[in-house]
Amino acid sequence: MAEYLRNLILNADSYKASHYLQYPPHTTRVSSYIESRGGRWDRAVFFGLQMALIEYLSKPITKKDIDEADEFWKEHGLPFNRQGWEHILKKHNGFLPLRIEAVAEGSVVPNHNVLVQAANTDPECYWLTSYVETILVRAVWYPTTVCTNGFFCKKDILSSLRRTSDNADAVVGFKLHDFGFRGASSLESAAIGDCAHLVNFLGTDTVAGILAGREYYGEKMAGHSIPAAEHSTMTAWGEGEGELGAFSNMLDQFAKPGKTVAVVSDSFDIYRACSQLWGEKLKARVERSGATIVVRPDSGEPVEVVPKVVELLMEKFGFTVNSKGFRVLPSCIRVIQGDGVNSESIKQILDEMERRKLSTENIAFGMGGGLLQDFNRDTLRFAMKCSAIEIGGKWRDVSKSPVTDKAKHSKKGRLALVKDKKGDYATVRLEDIKDGRENFLKTVFENGKVTKKYSFAEVRKRAGEGLGKLLSERK
Repeated sequence: MAEYLRNLILNADSYKASHYLQYPPHTTRVSSYIESRGGRWDRAVFFGLQMALIEYLSKPITKKDIDEADEFWKEHGLPFNRQGWEHILKKHNGFLPLRIEAVAEGSVVPNHNVLVQAANTDPECYWLTSYVETILVRAVWYPTTVCTNGFFCKKDILSSLRRTSDNADAVVGFKLHDFGFRGASSLESAAIGDCAHLVNFLGTDTVAGILAGREYYGEKMAGHSIPAAEHSTMTAWGEGEGELGAFSNMLDQFAKPGKTVAVVSDSFDIYRACSQLWGEKLKARVERSGATIVVRPDSGEPVEVVPKVVELLMEKFGFTVNSKGFRVLPSCIRVIQGDGVNSESIKQILDEMERRKLSTENIAFGMGGGLLQDFNRDTLRFAMKCSAIEIGGKWRDVSKSPVTDKAKHSKKGRLALVKDKKGDYATVRLEDIKDGRENFLKTVFENGKVTKKYSFAEVRKRAGEGLGKLLSERK
């Protein structure tokens, strides 16, 4: 990454450079908060802030950063608060005098609640709270949205598994695999997005996300994968007997007892591959191998192709009927669908599988663009707004209330996140906590230091508890 892109002072929207001149006289502190104002789902799984705090905000600015920013902003056409940044360098050794509070990562919080709250700790740096909005909103909206999408995919898959299988909770972790690395907008977005995916699932081919989990959450191996074929390694053998040779080679190389291997099988004719190649010529080898061969169709209409592939394999390999009355392939053969997969198509495929009395344990999903790229800040309508300002030693409420969009009304005052009598999260004014209720906004960053870190195991456990609560509510 170019060195100037690491300059914290330039990690902001252009208009932020002029905002230090726009606050009322005698302003000493500004308090702002982040929330989801609604959107695709009714709640969000909060995740990812810790990565940005460690990577960006916990590193001090330098004189070189200030000089570079001074030159840049002037050429860019904006004023530069050199005095303010030099004050931070001199008085705080370059570390940002901010206090950031947040709900615990992995928490499942209904929309329209405060998730993060930030305020400056040095009265001379009243302008700093808003200046870091660009970093904070970006740090929150993307991983939280990806994590929330995975959470609701997991809800649908687990619900279907519980209806159609005898081992739902044991297998759900590997039912959605991240195929999105090559389709991500950058290495960093792939790392952040896949790390968010791994809060809910255990399977990924996006190495960057595993490394992010290791770097920022102390999780040595957050995700797992298996040997798998791509079209080039299959079509290089040619059609007809060549494809049979390609499949046979996959068995030779990887089909060992207890192992799993995925083989893309639609290079020419997926139905012939299932019926004649896997189901006849290679059937005995598959059954004797002690491995699980996962057949991957990768084209066509998924709702039509997936059930048909499963049923073709059942015609050749047989099936059992589980206690729920659904058909299950023998453990040596399974199916993964990785083309055209998103949250909607997963539900459609599962519905069709259930209609045909096919257990969901027969299949897994791989998701690429629909997992890492199918979102923007408005998917959950994330925003950071000022809610309180201290002027002359007195706090005042701040809010916006546009007549043209009630959904953009913002909250007033310094905020807290509590649990109501039903055990649901609720946002209240900080001064209104008078009954001993816990404030679930905890200080995670103060004056340049990350003061609270969550392990990946903690995050997963919290998200899992939130999923359990949601499933029990929607029975």
